[in-house]
Amino acid sequence: MAIGFIQDELDLKLLVLYIMDRTAGPITFLQLFELALCDAGVDYFSLTQAVEHMVATGQLSKEDGRYSITDKGRRNSQICESSLPYSVRLHCDENLVKVNDALRREAQVQSKVTGNPDGTATLHLTLNDLETPLLHLELFSPTAAQADAWGEVFRADPGKFYLAVTKLLEKKEEA
Repeated sequence: MAIGFIQDELDLKLLVLYIMDRTAGPITFLQLFELALCDAGVDYFSLTQAVEHMVATGQLSKEDGRYSITDKGRRNSQICESSLPYSVRLHCDENLVKVNDALRREAQVQSKVTGNPDGTATLHLTLNDLETPLLHLELFSPTAAQADAWGEVFRADPGKFYLAVTKLLEKKEEA
């Protein structure tokens, strides 16, 4: 490993637990790798091995290509977090702000396309404000490609979409 505060596998696992305990939701391996690069002692292959071992020992779970911390991992993190140098923890915390903002937005703004037996598609749009659902809408689309395009427009500016829908609903019929 390169010179850094992270010197061995145990240090690396403590770093992973520290990061995972502070993420706002499940993250991909690439996101974890970018967050773990806060120390020069981290390399891709060592991190891969450490994460695989942590999944096997029940400290992390993996679902749909995303990792999250388990209760066992959270307990271990809280017990051992002071073993990580303060500068490493501080750097991790700074990097986590951007990732957590993106994870929160992803949880608040969702679009999903499901195919129908006749070749058409249904677009499911969801907009949440923290824990409160603001909008849940299902749209029929002639093709999955069209539904994907609509979903991208929604995700790009969900506030504008929500405002347009509410304004449309408030219009009164002209006599």
